Amino acid sequence: MNNNMFIGTDSLKDTANRLIVYNAEATIDHEPTKIDESSPTVLKYRTPNFRASATVQMAPSMRSESWKIGWIQACTKMIFRNTYSNEGFTSWEFQELTSNKQPMISDCDGCYYPWYGARDETVVFHCPSLKTQETTLVMNDNFHPHVTWRNPANENQIEPNLTNIIRNQSFYVWLLAWNMTTGKSYILMNIYWTMNLEIVVDPHKKLGERAKLVSPQFPEQPIILKEKIPIPRCALSPPNANSAQRLVWNPKRGRPVVIIPPVWNSKKSAESQIQKHDSKL
Repeated sequence: MNNNMFIGTDSLKDTANRLIVYNAEATIDHEPTKIDESSPTVLKYRTPNFRASATVQMAPSMRSESWKIGWIQACTKMIFRNTYSNEGFTSWEFQELTSNKQPMISDCDGCYYPWYGARDETVVFHCPSLKTQETTLVMNDNFHPHVTWRNPANENQIEPNLTNIIRNQSFYVWLLAWNMTTGKSYILMNIYWTMNLEIVVDPHKKLGERAKLVSPQFPEQPIILKEKIPIPRCALSPPNANSAQRLVWNPKRGRPVVIIPPVWNSKKSAESQIQKHDSKL
């Protein structure tokens, strides 16, 4: 296995007769992004939901072991730019990606690394058991940010001057089975999905008539991959996307300036910044 890869695509021969995945689905709601101009300070938008589900069944087993099965998601690309007339643009960035330090970043909930969530997104099967164990695991994701009408880097900006919003993101999703007794992990399935949108804004129009979605109304649908993708260590470890993102002002003239730094502090220990971590995974 490549040293940069933490969980590979090894054969499932030793689990094939015990773990079965069926009714696997991945969709994005067939509806356009909703734009909300009700606020005089920010433009709000909400993208349609990405949804994934799969039923996992474990056959009866007399082995003394426990399995944790769940969804893991990582962001592989993020372009999120808000343009303010001819002054420049703000961009939400992951320095880990823009610097090419790593190929993706964990998109877990920030509490239970590396899992996307800790409710309907994961399950633990305990053995020995004389009965078949079964559950349906689900996850969903969407974006609903607030974008200021005025350039946040210019304290003297009085009139709205937001003119354009571009967002282009891509993700890998894994359904993973982790044998908590042996420490071995197995990739059960893979999903790839993207969200691309563009909104143009006329800041001179009155509130409620400024913004228009110009990208395709209906999103591209996710793909359940035939070939499994290995999981790199960075997709399993902190920082996660929410804590690593920073807002940068990119002026038309001059050097970029960080407006909002990342919550994650690389100088502090990971243990002091997260609540739960399946460190053996």
